[in-house]
Amino acid sequence: MKEDPLLGGMIHSSLLHHTTMEQALAYRFSFKLASAEMGEQILREIADQAYGEDPELGAAARADLMAIYDRDPACHRYLQPILFFKGYQAVQAYRVGHWLWTHGRRDLAYFVQMRVSEAFGVDIHPGARVGKGLMIDHAHSIVIGETAVVGDNVSMLHSVTLGGTGKEDGDRHPKIGDGVLIGAGAKVLGNIHIGNCSRIAAGSVVLQDIPRNKTVAGVPAKIVGEAGCSQPAMSMDHNLTGCMDCD
Repeated sequence: MKEDPLLGGMIHSSLLHHTTMEQALAYRFSFKLASAEMGEQILREIADQAYGEDPELGAAARADLMAIYDRDPACHRYLQPILFFKGYQAVQAYRVGHWLWTHGRRDLAYFVQMRVSEAFGVDIHPGARVGKGLMIDHAHSIVIGETAVVGDNVSMLHSVTLGGTGKEDGDRHPKIGDGVLIGAGAKVLGNIHIGNCSRIAAGSVVLQDIPRNKTVAGVPAKIVGEAGCSQPAMSMDHNLTGCMDCD
């Protein structure tokens, strides 16, 4: 990096030293989540095993990277999310935790969840199911519950909660469709369905199903119009009067 050679060592150890993106992500996973309770070597072995056994982890990481590059105006190079964007790093760590969860290693998955929350301020239960192409902008105080489902190509901003409504057990968290845009501070609560390509305005509290291609706003949230375009998560337009054409 010609602009600041002081970052040369970091870039080499995090990126240039590795022959694949999966190896680089495993290194970042171990480096960022290591603690006195579990060191880098053990975490690196865990991540290397996950990426080695499940090619979908690498595919999802690439889709997430492209989503950030395409949708976040603050992202100008592909290396930025891997090195600096905690939302991207937290989601990739969650994906390793989810792999552990689905392979019966649930205590270790909980450990990963705990460290991701401590390191990044992002709390995604390893049992949640998250699709490809997820973009979390700023990624402060994100909460996604155990039975939540997030579709492909979803965009959300900081302080979003996909949570339950109380102490109920079982399937109790939201199901977010493909291409949904969720504004900053929005809360989506309960086992409800948010239709594909809908928009949830910042600060809204959503407590009931939302049809596809709608815009909702308010506390509690109500339908205030159409989504305004075919792919609101791609346009990232939060203007309630409608979003630009993004076909």
